[in-house]
Amino acid sequence: MLKRASAWLDRQMLVVQLAVLVFIVFLIRTFLFGLYLVPTGSMETTMLVGERFFADKLTPYITSLKHGEIIAFDAPKYAYSSNSIKRTWQKYVWGPDNWTKRVIGLPGEHLQGTIENGKPVIYRDGKKLDEPYLNKYPLIALWKRDTPDSFAMRSWTWKSFDPNVPFDKQEQYKIDKDTVIQEGGGPNLLWPATPLKTDIFDVHLGPDEYWVMGDNRLGSDDSRSWGPLKGEFIHGRILFRILSVDSQEGWLLWDMIRHPIAFWSKVRWNRCFSVVR
Repeated sequence: MLKRASAWLDRQMLVVQLAVLVFIVFLIRTFLFGLYLVPTGSMETTMLVGERFFADKLTPYITSLKHGEIIAFDAPKYAYSSNSIKRTWQKYVWGPDNWTKRVIGLPGEHLQGTIENGKPVIYRDGKKLDEPYLNKYPLIALWKRDTPDSFAMRSWTWKSFDPNVPFDKQEQYKIDKDTVIQEGGGPNLLWPATPLKTDIFDVHLGPDEYWVMGDNRLGSDDSRSWGPLKGEFIHGRILFRILSVDSQEGWLLWDMIRHPIAFWSKVRWNRCFSVVR
């Protein structure tokens, strides 16, 4: 009888210890640091699809953000519940996707986007910004082989492309020439200087509002289209690049198992373990 009671208590203690461990891990991942995977090219070429990053989640709670910092935040278009309990669950446990952009404007500042000499430029409180981090490459249109209608607009993807380098020798992405969408006898390209309608704006930021934009201005859904970002949705500063792999697979181990040899050719070794600016 005593043995049964002892075994039952041991199991209960194990459950309690596991619960405490899960709670501690949750606190660390929620308020101290996070690991992020880049799913889109909105921050090219600062951040590429398939890269893994380390983020500091503590300092955004205790210090002010600075111009030029790259931040992680909840998807701004997500519809949060009006129920406080459900909203907390959505915000900290299971809810919106994580987005990553660069801080261009801080609370209280005046941001103006305009076109000068055919190129989009930004003024902050009357001063023209110098933005050396912007993607200097054109974007090339590619189609996905695994879609029913490969040439439908929804199945296209745009990637940074150096016209002076062969498709299979690209620095950012290895491109299969058979997936390139041709237009007018040549590759379908979008150039960095191409102005968009959203490049023209005039915004005064409120006390808890930030203006954030992707470095890949032609391929970024950012404040130009959905407006200022509320500070409450910001939860991390991207600091360090851990891995850089030209793969959209969320689980790299699975990709490695399926392509044990080809996988290693996808690793961008020169970009691994580096500080992000």
